[in-house]
Amino acid sequence: MKLNELNKTTSGFTETEKMPVLFIGHGNPMNAITDNVYSKTWRAMGEKLITPKAILCLSAHWLTDGTAVTMVEHPKTIHDFGGFPQELFQVQYPAPGAVDYAKMAIECLSSTIVHEDFEWGLDHGAWSVLKHMYPKADIPVFQMSIDYAKPPQYHFNLAKELYALRKKGVLIVSSGNVVHNLGVISWDGKIKAYDWALEFDTLVKKSIENNNPAALIDYQKLGNLATMAHPTNDHYLPLMYTLGLRDKKDQVQFFNESMDMGSISMRSVMLS
Repeated sequence: MKLNELNKTTSGFTETEKMPVLFIGHGNPMNAITDNVYSKTWRAMGEKLITPKAILCLSAHWLTDGTAVTMVEHPKTIHDFGGFPQELFQVQYPAPGAVDYAKMAIECLSSTIVHEDFEWGLDHGAWSVLKHMYPKADIPVFQMSIDYAKPPQYHFNLAKELYALRKKGVLIVSSGNVVHNLGVISWDGKIKAYDWALEFDTLVKKSIENNNPAALIDYQKLGNLATMAHPTNDHYLPLMYTLGLRDKKDQVQFFNESMDMGSISMRSVMLS
């Protein structure tokens, strides 16, 4: 889309104060129905932020071949997990969709073909966090998928094209985990945090503090450390969108800086 055409589309949306960008470590789906330090922090975050006009969520749990954006007016609550209590499956998050903002997001993404999706709703990477941040479910929400065939650099670059949304009242929330290795979880809690998990988590923190995205984009150069932190990178790729949306004036704030079950980092970051 040509720049003048995009300007015509976005001109219908009121210019706002620049919205923050969030990367949230969502962790265990049970956080959706548990009153713990993580859910309390999400709730406090929602209370202190400027109320967004819409929310765009990029979740580790919507991986596709290509890029898609949800265009549904009433997104369904997707229970994309198994083996949890029935109480969790009964949770509904009836937030309205944000079709107009979804269209604007598609128009911003000029470097790739974006598919309009009418089937997906809100997966637990989105609603398990948003139900605490915005419990009234009154903020329109749409999701954008993650093209799982593409490397971190691709997602970092693609995120930059979404920057205009920050000045149109859209809160962009990426949901994954800085460290995510389900194969070595300490179910009994005897292992508070593996050394390699803490090392990778600290590396991520320092790289963000130093505004050094290259180290995180090329994280696989870390070899075994990278493989242990992310046997698969589905929960890592959402972080690339937060990094790509950063501008020179953004301040960094970390929250939920702890390890859960030994191998899941709940570290989260706000850029504002």
